[in-house]
Amino acid sequence: MLIGKKILLGVSGSIAAYKSAHLIRLFIKAGAEVKVIMTDSSKTFISPLTLSTLSKNKVLTNLTDNESWANHVMLGRWADVFLIAPLSCNTLAKLANGICDNLLTAVYLSATCPVVVAPAMDEDMWLHAAVQQNLTKLRSFQNLVIPVDRGELASGLFGEGRMAEPENIFTYVENFLSLNQNRDLAGKKILITAGPTYEKIDPVRFIGNYSTGKMGIEIAKECRQRGGDVTLIIGPTTQALPEGITIHKVETADEMFDKATALFGQQDIAVLSAAVADYKSVNIADAKIKKTTDRMTIELTQTKDILKALGTLKHNGQLLVGFALETSNEKENAIKKLQDKNADLIVLNSLNDAGAGFGFDTNKISIFDAKGNEFNFDLKSKKETASDIINTLIKYLHA
Repeated sequence: MLIGKKILLGVSGSIAAYKSAHLIRLFIKAGAEVKVIMTDSSKTFISPLTLSTLSKNKVLTNLTDNESWANHVMLGRWADVFLIAPLSCNTLAKLANGICDNLLTAVYLSATCPVVVAPAMDEDMWLHAAVQQNLTKLRSFQNLVIPVDRGELASGLFGEGRMAEPENIFTYVENFLSLNQNRDLAGKKILITAGPTYEKIDPVRFIGNYSTGKMGIEIAKECRQRGGDVTLIIGPTTQALPEGITIHKVETADEMFDKATALFGQQDIAVLSAAVADYKSVNIADAKIKKTTDRMTIELTQTKDILKALGTLKHNGQLLVGFALETSNEKENAIKKLQDKNADLIVLNSLNDAGAGFGFDTNKISIFDAKGNEFNFDLKSKKETASDIINTLIKYLHA
């Protein structure tokens, strides 16, 4: 239920605006308070009177109304979530490019609450490169995009671009708000590394490992749900990447090192869960190495140590979390890594634990901190493990 929740609904110009009436009814029935902002073009599709009657609040359409002023700053602070449904192609372009020419865009640009959008447009428009680029920009601003449906469109065609049904939008917002009850990372900038790195030998071969990035992705999602401003640096992966966070895709250890060291200075917390290759080839062949002898020797050199570098760069107040994957002397090696790299916490994975390590949807961890504490956890899903890691991190911050 949404009892006591404050929902600001933005309605832009789309035939799907008629669905906003049903959406408001669902929110009101669940106990939420709803205020509505409409663009001028949306009034062509549904009347402000209808939405004000259903929401039990005056519908806002202009920055000024005679001698009164709609305080766009306070509207964005009042709401627990700003939902824009439908989001038209035109309004999407304005939000993505910082254009502020009506009340809805002014509230968006000044909103401190989470923003969720439900796009609605015809398939050809939806698939256009400019629209997809604008959606990418919107996601990079930490906004959440509800997937469109496939179905009958206003043009008479059948395809992608149809706004999600009100019941599905309601469920999305309800789940989002329930997950965001705990906002203990609000205002924190968090850098996370995840996945493997690939170190080239020749154009078709590389040195790598079995990391999928699942653990780091779950940590990123957990931090985002708790209100953090999350940046994820991730190596090659086939995993679906989360929305609402800034993502940098890299391939090699050097690329991950350069990106992490460049961004670390602006962060409050860094969680280095990536499985970075320890070695790379001294010489990378320009062409595929042909099989000519029974044996081949490849000269390797160490990659740059990201955790050690950030431990050196760490300034007062920053929190640095590393990961240790061990197969023997697990505890001793993890504590040594914690001390040598000037980290605050080390998360230990042991490949000796069934169901833990690369590729699994579960994990079993121990956490050691710089104050000498040890925390052990049972085998859990990686989502639950991410929560354990962040809970331990929060306790350390406030100890």
